[in-house]
Amino acid sequence: MSLKSEIERRRTFAIISHPDAGKTTLTEKLLLFGGAIHIAGAVKSNKIKKTATSDFMEIERQRGISVATSVMGFDYRDIKINILDTPGHKDFAEDTYRTLSAADSVIVVIDVAKGVEEQTEKLVEVCRMRKIPIMVFINKLDREGKDAFELLDEIEQKLHLKVRPLSWPIGMGYDFKGVYNLYEKKLFLYEGSDKQIREEPKEITDLDDNILDEYLGDATQELREEVELVNTVYPEFDAETYRNSEISPVFFGSALNNFGVKELLDCFLDIAPSPLPRQTKTREVSPYEEKFTGFVFKIHANMDPNHRDRLAFVKIVSGIFKRNTNYLHTRLNKKLKFAAPTAFMAQKKSVIDEAYPGDIVGIHDTGNFKIGDSLTEGEQLEFVGIPSFAPEIFRYIENADPMKSKQLAKGVDQLMDEGVAQLFIRNHNGRKIIGTVGALQFEVIEYRLKHEYGASSRWSPVDFYKACWITGDEKQLEEFKKQKYRTMAKDKHGRDVYLAETSYSLQMAQQNYPKLQFHFKSEF
Repeated sequence: MSLKSEIERRRTFAIISHPDAGKTTLTEKLLLFGGAIHIAGAVKSNKIKKTATSDFMEIERQRGISVATSVMGFDYRDIKINILDTPGHKDFAEDTYRTLSAADSVIVVIDVAKGVEEQTEKLVEVCRMRKIPIMVFINKLDREGKDAFELLDEIEQKLHLKVRPLSWPIGMGYDFKGVYNLYEKKLFLYEGSDKQIREEPKEITDLDDNILDEYLGDATQELREEVELVNTVYPEFDAETYRNSEISPVFFGSALNNFGVKELLDCFLDIAPSPLPRQTKTREVSPYEEKFTGFVFKIHANMDPNHRDRLAFVKIVSGIFKRNTNYLHTRLNKKLKFAAPTAFMAQKKSVIDEAYPGDIVGIHDTGNFKIGDSLTEGEQLEFVGIPSFAPEIFRYIENADPMKSKQLAKGVDQLMDEGVAQLFIRNHNGRKIIGTVGALQFEVIEYRLKHEYGASSRWSPVDFYKACWITGDEKQLEEFKKQKYRTMAKDKHGRDVYLAETSYSLQMAQQNYPKLQFHFKSEF
């Protein structure tokens, strides 16, 4: 297959939502359709509870939430699909923001009862900023929830998306009868007892056809009226406007009961973009360029605790990535080659010989990589749009077992490289401060230090308002560092960081030192 046809048969997308909207369940059902797994993680029996395929960290199994992005690749209808399943919990939003830099499109999952929630608003805002095409899946139709039109209004108002329903629910909760697929002009009937699609979908191009009454009875007239209203109120669907992020198609269904998922996937494969160009500091890189380029958007230590391995996740942007080939690590300006690059199916990995634009490759890392690093065939490029954000919650980290100080130092070092949190070392006393965007991250760090590195840690509070990176006029910077000595620190890469104690002190610092720039994300 040519490079062009390999690129065009790839779809790389992220699934985002608020916790409990059914994102991981939807991921699993997509994997089932692709034949990538044969049993859903949500399947439970009295003796055994299988956890979701994409939640591979022990703490995720215990808490029932995703706290790390996982990558899954599979083939369906001769299209190579790469799914990025992201954490929904707001305390892990930073991991999701970075993952969106590797996605070419996004599916947003919304709970029919809860509607649009705060975390979803923030994530969609990042997608809009990056002009990522968005599809919406309204989930849990088998439960009582909000009216479909009310939900669409909420999506338009809160998420600022222009929507177009491509399927329409018939009833809801106890009265849920099925979905009419406006995209394919087919009727999918829901059977409540075994919670599956009943028989084959009915092809109904004309909703005035009397045969509809046989299937839907009293609900027929309501469906006709609602579909007429949809066609009147919402714009005609056009794949190009969707790919330009100007319109978001909406599907309805129930992921847990496998209803409406296949239609979502089939339509997605028809209309979603193949790998897109990516911006670097100097130029835009097209996926169709012959020379390989890629960037690291995630690092994960100990995916397999037995092997203490550390993997850098690389998104291929252009050309063909080949095993055992020398590539330039642009930040270190040194050549590296990779003997066992891997493709993912959640925690299952397989060694690959080559990968194409859109693919995500895992590279064994001995400490060479940090998030945002670029790999090329020799050109000095630096991909942009993979920032760390200024943390707002801070705690001192201390060693709880003097015999394990080396393990603690190594664990902190590696976890910070993953981007789960940020490490600052205070100038005046050398104490280590961990900064995060959410409190739950401290729990994850403590758990992982103990179980993956055998290190015991304890936290003590430290009261800061925000951390920000400082650059600017050399003379003024030196003066500022002397003046603010007690609240100055260095980050992991030796850059100057100001730990502002209050919003007022930050405001005053900005006013008093006009030649300094205060950065609230690490890309500057």
